[in-house]
Amino acid sequence: MHGRFSHQKETPLSTLLIKNIGEFFTGELANPQKPVKSILIDGERIAELDPPADTKADSVLDAGNSAVMPGLVDGHVHPVFGEWTPTQDTIGWIGNYVHGGTTTMISACELHVPGLDYQNLTPDLVTSLAVVTAATTGRIRWSGAKVYAGTVILVPGMTESHFDRLAAANSILAKYLFYPLAANKEEALRYNAWCRARGIRIKVHTGGVSRSGLSEMCGYDTLEWLKPDIAAHISGGPIPMSDDDLDKVIDTTDFALEICSSGNYGSTQRAVRRLKDTNKLARLTLGTDTPGGTGVIPRGMLRQLCFICSVCGVSPAEAIAIATGNTARAHGLDVGILAPGWPADIVICGPVQGSAGTSVADAIAHGDLPGIAYVIANGEILVSGRSRQTPPPQRKYFFSCCEAHVGKFAAT
Repeated sequence: MHGRFSHQKETPLSTLLIKNIGEFFTGELANPQKPVKSILIDGERIAELDPPADTKADSVLDAGNSAVMPGLVDGHVHPVFGEWTPTQDTIGWIGNYVHGGTTTMISACELHVPGLDYQNLTPDLVTSLAVVTAATTGRIRWSGAKVYAGTVILVPGMTESHFDRLAAANSILAKYLFYPLAANKEEALRYNAWCRARGIRIKVHTGGVSRSGLSEMCGYDTLEWLKPDIAAHISGGPIPMSDDDLDKVIDTTDFALEICSSGNYGSTQRAVRRLKDTNKLARLTLGTDTPGGTGVIPRGMLRQLCFICSVCGVSPAEAIAIATGNTARAHGLDVGILAPGWPADIVICGPVQGSAGTSVADAIAHGDLPGIAYVIANGEILVSGRSRQTPPPQRKYFFSCCEAHVGKFAAT
């Protein structure tokens, strides 16, 4: 699944042992925390949890009794080309998000390209934009993140050949945003079938208009028949659907529901508590809906899990699972879980000095950001010893690396 991110390494694949783990979060909502004390990584993937005590590895990282969790999965970003975002005139945002613990990002369409006329989008234009972005931003690895770009903005008049082009470009998502759903129900359902036949999932903008002012209003009456794979930012992006619509969507549908940091805080609390109270947290996914009018928020996913935990009553381990495994699964990705055979996307973190928490779970429950010490993606250490986007954790970490593998595990 990660073929388009592969790149030639200068050093052979090697092993890394992470030991002295204090808290271990799995990313699996059904069993979100386990008493795991060490992880063996072989190349890009996790080889074993709690390997034998005499296990040897090329490199050893002593976690100092800190927390280990999967790399965060941001289900809603708006890239353009590379690491530039014209909406905030910023370069390097993807690398900064990695320092905020996010190792996977999923485009919710690349609509911020300068000069793009939202009122005159054509099938060939939107398809070509998705293909080009998948071939550029979708290849980003220099900052370490997996960026799934190439999400098409659906418009009327598309043919099956357009969806063939998207599938050939490895697009994983299609988005209803400006599409006039009420007037084109039959065509929209045909698009859904074409997408699903090609392994492309469907996301739809919900609530009131977006920053452009041109998006379609989408509430329960539309979602009930459209049945997307993911309803985007159900608590607002930035304007939510009505409370009655939000309740009906939660109570009577079964597709994935996304909460974004760009939304309405009251609606977010309403939605998350209702999902929790009805035992439907498995449907919940998270994203930031950035970069955009909300800004560039490297700690956005950390803020999200702190909010749904400290304000909405979700347990810390469940919040982490929602921000990782839940969001990845809804988008059909094999990331967000810490188990043998899965990609070694890992965040090592701890409470910061002054935090009310004595553990990461305590800190998150209180709404405190954890301090990130290490970020690992596909077995490669991207952040070593100190994130530039969070305060440092209190605990000390010790890393040893044999000379032959210094290049692979270099700090950034």
